[in-house]
Amino acid sequence: MADIFDKLQPIVARHQSIETAMAQPEVAADYARLGELNRERSGLEELVAIDGRHRKLAEEHADLRALVSEGGDPELVELAQLEMADVERRIAALAQQLKIALLPRDPNDARDVIVEIHAAAGGQEASLFASDLYRMYQRFAQEQGWAVDILDSNPSDLGGFSRIAFSVDGKNAFSRLKYEAGVHRVQRVPETETQGRIHTSTVTVAVLPQADAVEVNLKEDDLRIDIFHAGGHGGQNVNKVATAVRIVHEPTGLVVVCQDERSQYKNKSKAMTILRSRLYAAEQERHQAAISNSRKAQVGSGDRSEKIRTYNYPQDRITDHRIGLSVHGVQRLMDGGLSEIIDRLITDDQERSLAGISA
Repeated sequence: MADIFDKLQPIVARHQSIETAMAQPEVAADYARLGELNRERSGLEELVAIDGRHRKLAEEHADLRALVSEGGDPELVELAQLEMADVERRIAALAQQLKIALLPRDPNDARDVIVEIHAAAGGQEASLFASDLYRMYQRFAQEQGWAVDILDSNPSDLGGFSRIAFSVDGKNAFSRLKYEAGVHRVQRVPETETQGRIHTSTVTVAVLPQADAVEVNLKEDDLRIDIFHAGGHGGQNVNKVATAVRIVHEPTGLVVVCQDERSQYKNKSKAMTILRSRLYAAEQERHQAAISNSRKAQVGSGDRSEKIRTYNYPQDRITDHRIGLSVHGVQRLMDGGLSEIIDRLITDDQERSLAGISA
């Protein structure tokens, strides 16, 4: 048991050296280096905390063992033995926690994210469900203490979204939301259905880690920026002032459009944020085949046969097809109650990783 905790010594030493380096004036002035060190430090903090808890438990265990060895009052010895057994159980549980914490981490887990939702198969009903999913993620983010900001949207006639992109900023946002990437299928009777028939529609969700400006260097010569009048819903101000922004990254052909803000500057800033994140995800796809963050890999074609989760309203059942999990309470989930399913997905991911190491 002690062997696994020995692995923490170089990690704690590295954490201390990072803190020392970050206090140096030349590092504090280098934003790229400072951000890199800060991300590395954040990734080590859980392990450093485990080391601290283990040291306290080890000291407590040593004191109790000494008390038992000395003998003396039989009742005190028996009490010390019981406490020793409890400390040993806690150390064993901490060792299991450490095994999971030592698993290779997705380097993007601590990042903020951009979520893109697109209505796929199902027409207006798919657009309405895209809107429902946005509200679900918004409420889930509120429960986690994360901030949500709409970057771009294309509302449909009935109050849904044919697409919506938004940022989620908060601690470990990507580590939890990344499990939402893929095709979501809904089975329900649409509001527009007059004969009570159940329809099946699909919506695609992409979850992209946000990239810093220093990580993705966008050259002005590679960008074509068009300014135009915003269209769609928006009342009397629509089309009066050209504030919508379209950015084309010519080397890759990626196109980003933002028109939700009334400020051209804000729309451009949000479009650049989305573009950086898409380019960062594409670069990750090329260099880290094991961690696929590209939108194409995440969402597939949107065909009804490709799905990660099904929301069956008539049966009040949600099924996550990746782990064969079925739970009841669709409305609870749509009100932001995602934690149960995400926790199960994380546990399954960890168990498969541990099994791979043990094999």
